Amino acid sequence: MAHKDRKIHKKRGSRTCGWGGAQKHRGAGSRGGRGMAGSNKHKKSWFSKYAPDHFSRSGFNRPQAVTKDIKAINVGRVDECIDGWVKEGHAKKSDKGYAVNLKDLGYDKLLGSGRVTHPLAINVRACSESAKEKVEGAGGEVNLV
Repeated sequence: MAHKDRKIHKKRGSRTCGWGGAQKHRGAGSRGGRGMAGSNKHKKSWFSKYAPDHFSRSGFNRPQAVTKDIKAINVGRVDECIDGWVKEGHAKKSDKGYAVNLKDLGYDKLLGSGRVTHPLAINVRACSESAKEKVEGAGGEVNLV
C-alpha cells in the first residue's frame, strides 16, 4: 500500500480520524476502565465467560493438626548404615546380629527397597510387608513399637 493511501494520511486534518465522536478512541473510558476494573460490575459477563476460575478457590488445605510428616527409611539403607550406627552408639552388635531402634534415630516407618545382608533386629513404629519379609529372610526380626 502506498503511503499516501494509508488511513492516517487520508484522515489528516479531521478531528477524530475516523473514530466517530471526539471521546470514542481516547483514554480508558472507552474500554470500561483499565485492567481488572469492573470485573465485578460491568465486565462481570466477560469474566464469567472467559475467566470463570478467577474469583473462586478450588480444593482445600488440610489442618496442620491432622497432617503427619512420616520419616521413612529403606531396609537397604539400614543395612548400609548399621556399622556406622554401632560406632556412634545408636545400634548394638551381638553374636546373633545387629539390634537397632529406628524410633531413636528419628524414623517412623521401614520400607522394603534394597537388600539385607545382615541379620537385623529392628524396632520401629510401622513397617511395610516387603520390608518385614526381607529382614526375616536374612534371619532378623521386626518389632512394631
